[in-house]
Amino acid sequence: MDSFPAYFPLTGRKVVIAGSGDGADNKARLFEGSPATLVRIDGHAAFLPGSYAGAILAFISSDDEVFVQAAAAAARAARVLVNVVDKPALCDFNTPAVIDRGEVVAAVGTGGSAPVLATMLRNDIEVQVPEGAGRVAALLRKFQDEVRKTLPAMHERRAFLRDAAAGEAAQAAMSGDMETAGRLFREALAKGSARKGRVRFIAGKGPSDLLTLRAVRALSAADALVFDADVDPQILTMARRDVERISPDEASADRLIQLAGEGRQVVRLITGPVEPALVQALTSAGVAVEVLLSAPAT
Repeated sequence: MDSFPAYFPLTGRKVVIAGSGDGADNKARLFEGSPATLVRIDGHAAFLPGSYAGAILAFISSDDEVFVQAAAAAARAARVLVNVVDKPALCDFNTPAVIDRGEVVAAVGTGGSAPVLATMLRNDIEVQVPEGAGRVAALLRKFQDEVRKTLPAMHERRAFLRDAAAGEAAQAAMSGDMETAGRLFREALAKGSARKGRVRFIAGKGPSDLLTLRAVRALSAADALVFDADVDPQILTMARRDVERISPDEASADRLIQLAGEGRQVVRLITGPVEPALVQALTSAGVAVEVLLSAPAT
C-alpha cells in the first residue's frame, strides 16, 4: 500500500480552492452538497497564508508554475494540506475517484499515477453501491450509542449490525422511509443478537480466486480465524484486519466450542483434509459446522 486512504470530516470545515479554469471547477464540484465551507480565491490572495487560515484542505489549479509554487507555499505556511491539480509530485495528498452516497463514500485511488484507471474502477464499483446506502449508514449512526449500550460485547454487536444492515430496517431506509426504519431497528435491537456461533472450515491452500462467494463472505464475517502455516497469503487478506487470530495449536475442540458458544463466527482455514474427530466433537457439542471447499478449476 503506497498511499494510506483517509476520510476527513467536512462538517464545520473550510476547504480552499486557489486558481481558476476546469481543474479548479472540477475540484469545486467534489464538494457540492457537502457540509464544508468552500472558499475560492485567485490572484494575489492565493499568495497570502491568511487566505488559507483554518482550512483543512487546499486545492491549487493553474497553468502558471509561479502561481502554483507561491500558492502551495502560502497554504503550507498556514499548515494546510495541499493538492496541486495534475502535479502529483507537488501534492501532500491525491484526490481519488469518489462514489458519493451521502454517509457512504467509496473511493478508488492510484496515488495520482493513473486517474483514468481510478475512474474506470470507480464506474465498475458504483453499480454495486445502491443509492440508498447512505440512508442505511445514517440509520446505524443514529442508533450507534444505543447499540453499544445494549450489546457491549464486540462480537455480539458486530453480529447484530451485520444482520441489521441487510434486514427489514435497512430495506425501509433504502426506500426512504426513515420513520419505519427507526421503528424496525428498535424492535430488532430489543430482541438483541440471536445469531448462533458457527465454525466454518475453508480450503486455504489457494489460489484465492478459487474460493466460492460463500467462503469469501464467511471470511469477511469471521470473528476468529485459525489458519495453517502454509495458507495462501492472499486468502488471509480477505479477513478483517482486526479479526482475532488463533494458532492451530490453540484451536482445540474445547476452544472452538467455547468461541461458538459465545456466538462467534469462527473460520478454520485448512490446507489438508478436515479432521473427522474435530468435526464430530463440534457437532456433538451442538456447534453448527460448515465445510466450504474451493470452486473447481476450469
